[in-house]
Amino acid sequence: MSVIKNIIITLMLMTQALAASALDFTVVNNVSYKGDSERQVLDIYHPTDTSSRLPVVIWFHGGCLTGGFKYLPQELQNGEVVIVAPEYRLIPAVTVNECIDDAAAATAWVMDNIDRYGGDPDNIYLSGHSAGGYLTSMVGLDKKWLAKYDHDPDSLAALVPFSGQVITHFSHRESKGVSPLTPMVDELAPLFYVRPDCPPYIIITGDSELELYGRYEENAYMWRMMKLVGHPQVYIYKLDGYNHGDMPAPAFHIMKNHIKDITNKKQ
Repeated sequence: MSVIKNIIITLMLMTQALAASALDFTVVNNVSYKGDSERQVLDIYHPTDTSSRLPVVIWFHGGCLTGGFKYLPQELQNGEVVIVAPEYRLIPAVTVNECIDDAAAATAWVMDNIDRYGGDPDNIYLSGHSAGGYLTSMVGLDKKWLAKYDHDPDSLAALVPFSGQVITHFSHRESKGVSPLTPMVDELAPLFYVRPDCPPYIIITGDSELELYGRYEENAYMWRMMKLVGHPQVYIYKLDGYNHGDMPAPAFHIMKNHIKDITNKKQ
């Protein structure tokens, strides 16, 4: 029976992928999600036929919270997901709190509006690289950010940070005169919000010897704490041979596999 079940699931996934790949996709640029700043906008890669209900990936760009621009990852433009790429305000023009608030506002906008673009509002994934991974974890773990916009992060399908900080972000520490090599865990650290009831948490980092500022080790501690508090779906992947900047390429493959698995279980 298990062999037959696996064959059926494989055929279903192949059918879904073929149907998705046959869809025509388009891009909408610079949609305002809040309207207070020119950086509070997002781009959407979505099927032209908006009657579809595809999984949705919200992708936060990196750049130390001090730089960077929104972009739609090429690795996800395979016709199987809707992609939303928000831009957010940056330090030092704003504080880290405002960076996180922008990420939460963009997420709430997607939860409220993505069905109009062929996305499934019940199958939304938060993800991002580096600073984007930090924002993913903060919005997904600390409930107050989305509560401000009348949403609960536990309704998200999964959190998938790529090499994100889980201690207090080093750009915030530097703004306080604290060295990037001096660790800090306070209310601006995802580690502060370890809990067993958040969405599936899929942690991906580069090689422990090539990563930035011990990024693998802090994420390994996060993974262990999640396991100890009883989170049933927390995973960690260390991509040997890949540094902080290189690791997204193979990480997308891992994320897409998890999206397929979670989507299949929802059906």
